[in-house]
Amino acid sequence: MGIFEPYRAIGYITSGVPFSVQRLGTETFVTVTVGKSFQIYNCSNLKLMLIGPQLPKKIRALASYRDFTFAAYGTDIAVFKRAHQVANWSRHSAKVNFLLLFGDHILSVDADGNVFIWSFKGIEDNPAPIEHIKLDANFTPTCIMHPDTYLNKVLIGSQEGSLQLWNISAKKKLYEFKGWNSSICSCVSSPALDVTAVGCADGTIHVHNIRYDKEVVTFKHSARGTVTALSFSTDGQPLLASGGSSGVISIWNLEKKRLQSVIREAHESSIISLHFFANEPVLMSSSADNSIKMWIFDTSDGDPRLLRFRSGHSAPPLCIRFYANGRHILSAGQDRAFRLFSVIQDQQSRELSQGHISKRAKKLRMKEEELKLKPVIAFDCAEIRERDWCNVVTCHMDTEQAYVWRLQNFVIGEHILRPCPENPTPVKACAISACGNFAVLGTAGGWIERFNLQSGISRGSYVDTPKGSAHDGEVVGVACDSTNTLMISAGYHGDIKVWDFKGCYVKSSWEVGCTVVKIVYNRLNGLLATVTDDLVIRLYDVVALRMVRKFEGHTDRITDICFSEDGKWLLSSSMDGSLRIWDVVLARQIDAIHVDVSITALSLSPNMDVLATTHVDQNGVYLWVNRSIFSGASNVDSFASGKEVVNVRLPSISSMNGSQTEDSDEPVTDNSVSKDASISPTFIKQIPELVTLSLLPKSQWQSLINLDIIKVRNKPIEPPKKPEKAPFFLPSVPSLSGEILFTPSEANGDVKGNDLEMNDRKLDLAPSPFLQLLQSSAEIKNFSAFTDYIKGLSASALDMELRMLQIIDDENLEDLDGKPEMISIELLLDYFVCEISYKNNFEFIQAVIRLFLKIHGETIRRHPKLQGKAKKLLEIQSDVWQKIDTMFQRTRCMVTFLGSSQF
Repeated sequence: MGIFEPYRAIGYITSGVPFSVQRLGTETFVTVTVGKSFQIYNCSNLKLMLIGPQLPKKIRALASYRDFTFAAYGTDIAVFKRAHQVANWSRHSAKVNFLLLFGDHILSVDADGNVFIWSFKGIEDNPAPIEHIKLDANFTPTCIMHPDTYLNKVLIGSQEGSLQLWNISAKKKLYEFKGWNSSICSCVSSPALDVTAVGCADGTIHVHNIRYDKEVVTFKHSARGTVTALSFSTDGQPLLASGGSSGVISIWNLEKKRLQSVIREAHESSIISLHFFANEPVLMSSSADNSIKMWIFDTSDGDPRLLRFRSGHSAPPLCIRFYANGRHILSAGQDRAFRLFSVIQDQQSRELSQGHISKRAKKLRMKEEELKLKPVIAFDCAEIRERDWCNVVTCHMDTEQAYVWRLQNFVIGEHILRPCPENPTPVKACAISACGNFAVLGTAGGWIERFNLQSGISRGSYVDTPKGSAHDGEVVGVACDSTNTLMISAGYHGDIKVWDFKGCYVKSSWEVGCTVVKIVYNRLNGLLATVTDDLVIRLYDVVALRMVRKFEGHTDRITDICFSEDGKWLLSSSMDGSLRIWDVVLARQIDAIHVDVSITALSLSPNMDVLATTHVDQNGVYLWVNRSIFSGASNVDSFASGKEVVNVRLPSISSMNGSQTEDSDEPVTDNSVSKDASISPTFIKQIPELVTLSLLPKSQWQSLINLDIIKVRNKPIEPPKKPEKAPFFLPSVPSLSGEILFTPSEANGDVKGNDLEMNDRKLDLAPSPFLQLLQSSAEIKNFSAFTDYIKGLSASALDMELRMLQIIDDENLEDLDGKPEMISIELLLDYFVCEISYKNNFEFIQAVIRLFLKIHGETIRRHPKLQGKAKKLLEIQSDVWQKIDTMFQRTRCMVTFLGSSQF
């Protein structure tokens, strides 16, 4: 496994499998599938409640009952209790297509017409089905339903158009309905007895009385397509909702036997499921467009309106970028949507508004998709001016203008940027200056123009005088430096130019020698990375005007590149399925992974802890974690694969352990930390002249310093009252181990002669863990275990351990050498010398030393041997602090200078 490890995928709401709705107490929950996993939402707010583990294959059918979830994948059925798998049913020889909850049983139907009946009472003891039914050879099941009040009976529809009623208890076919010369795609039971609704592939809906085999009413979809979902209202209104393959939801009035309303463009793809909530005028729908929507019937004319929804990209994303210090991801997809995904809380993900699209579509009688902006091909953002004005600019496919967005309000801006209105050509590249005031646009005609984001007014164009434009061909990329001094642009034909940002004139230029596809500029190190059609990545110093690095290794078209925040890494992806990490300083590849689905776009978070990728034909955003950061290892080479390419599978929806398991005997990923990563922090190789902090809460080590003040503050106002009849007790004396030692009391005056000697004795108790770890660590000269132990102690516990070593007897100096307390104090001084020299846990060790000297300072002053160790500690402490103080001094001088300067 390489530096980046698969974590999880975000942006997936549902897939093309019907959902399952259940009610627990007063709450209603819906279970949906997402590829090989399932998710459970609370219907009251569509909040994500639970994500199931990853299964070996895609889920084909779902059923749920209380805490149990049944998922059919391949020929098996997995049984989950909440998120934990408790059973796996395997008896089918063909793929399982349908699951039906039937009382205390589950019915499973496969493609070959086998129906198995499973009992989920005592699941662990009953792994085998209790009944098996074989359907007719010329009967291909397409749906299954249990008619209300029909005991032990199910209705099964077929692709051939017939409908069969079976008694599953007697395993007997009771009746076969002839059908309507069209494949049956869906069927549902109505609140009225003996009445069911059947949806056919020809777009007709038949409301049928199955007791008398008589047609009640027939409806016909106006739009061509299959009737894929049906649901009856149970709140008293005689309504039937039907969904088709065109994404339209039709509402039929059963009393008036006519169409009541139509929700056009309810979804962008085929309707998968419809469900009216019990005794509520609320309809839930799901679609293959990766969305769930809830509609409420509360208007005066009876038409439904959208109540709440959850959605993701319905088509693969094209561009992604981390935002808000890595907490959010901006994503633009082929579905013409511009979205903001939350990495932390899924409920905060949303689509940025493009205006009143729905109202305009109704008024103009057009589809919403036709009014949306075309897919985004490039965008840039700046967080510095988020509260002031628009801070995102986007370029769209075959669009001659660029649009601005205000992320604070999640809406499109009021300005439209139109470069070169005299000769408009599609905008191909964009960049926002570091100050957030300007946007630079490049067009397909070679024109580059600068705009003010606050007003949307043009502030000049970059023209190479002899040519009349910036470049002869298409502008493939533009970038600005961190001080608004330089602007860099690249043309399709391989010419790169460095412009004066304010003066708009060319300062320097050079030729790459081949076609340039993409450029990325790092403002920190001043390097420009170019991607060319010869599959080579070249790095240029825009100030020195020379190529400084050249990376080769990809075997197919390079899709995207990005720098790390510190400019030391360069990440690149290609259509050959590889993701390569290049070390810019060492000029070599340090890691490479290969995935089955090629990466189309990537972005690394500012903290370098999370990598986001998008892939071919995948609608989600995939997250990878940096193992070297989260493991605590400083040496990246312990994780990197070098020139070797490691095969890795994509992250799953769930981040739980084992979620990456596939149909393979080999492990997918190696989650074990390498040996180098398990080395004690005391001996980890550090950057010279720097110190390492303990990462403990600030309150923990500050409490050591102010422990006396805290004790005084927490002291009770009134002293504890002595009980009337105090029980007999033994007075205690301090001991080395921290245990309480007791001596007999002489209060009663009945002490025997042998008992008088007890005052001079001490119980021989085992040393405390504090002293044991201190002694063992000193023997092997590795204090890592001891450091971990004292870091886990509270401030009062550590204070007690140090005070138990205090020498309170007035004895001669010669008698102190053999005392165990004296030996422990010497070991502690050696420990402090070791820790300070390695510069680990710096702030915590300083607090412990202060507390130690406060307790044992007088003892150290009186003993010459301890004075020598204390002088050694002082020398090392002074040397380390002097180096740190020198670095702080530079910062203090800079802050003082800037604070006193008047600009």
